[in-house]
Amino acid sequence: MMNTCIHIEKKSQEEAYITSYRYMELKEEEEKVVDISLKELAKKLEDFAKARDWEKYHSPRNLLLAMVGEVGELSEIFQWRGEVEKGLPNWEESDKEHLGEELSDVLLYLVRLADICGIDLAQATTNKILKNSIKYPPNPLQS
Repeated sequence: MMNTCIHIEKKSQEEAYITSYRYMELKEEEEKVVDISLKELAKKLEDFAKARDWEKYHSPRNLLLAMVGEVGELSEIFQWRGEVEKGLPNWEESDKEHLGEELSDVLLYLVRLADICGIDLAQATTNKILKNSIKYPPNPLQS
C-alpha cells in the first residue's frame, strides 16, 4: 500500500515537472514570436479551442460575455488608483505583468469573437480608422 502512494506521489511530481517544463518551452517559443498578425493569432486560438474540444462553447454570445468579464477584471486593476501616468512608472513589475495578462485576455476573446463571427478584424480596424479620419479631420490650427 505504501509503495502505491509513493508511486502516485512520484508520478504527480513527474507530471508537474513535465507540465512546468512544457510551459517553459512554450514560453520560450512564444517569446521568439514578437510580431504576430491577427490572422495568425486567430488560427492559434482556433487550434487551441479545437485541441480542447471547446469549439462547441465558442458561440458569439459566450465569447462576448467572457470578454466582458475580462474587461471587468481589467477595470479592477485601475479601480482605486486614480489617474496613472503613461508608461506606469510608479507600478510594480508584478502589477504590470498582471495588467498585461488581463489585456491579453481581452484581446484573445476579441480576436476569437471576430473570427467566429467571420469578421476580418484587421480590415475592419483599418476601415474604422479611415472613417474616423474623415469624420474627425485634424485641426489645421494645431501644430
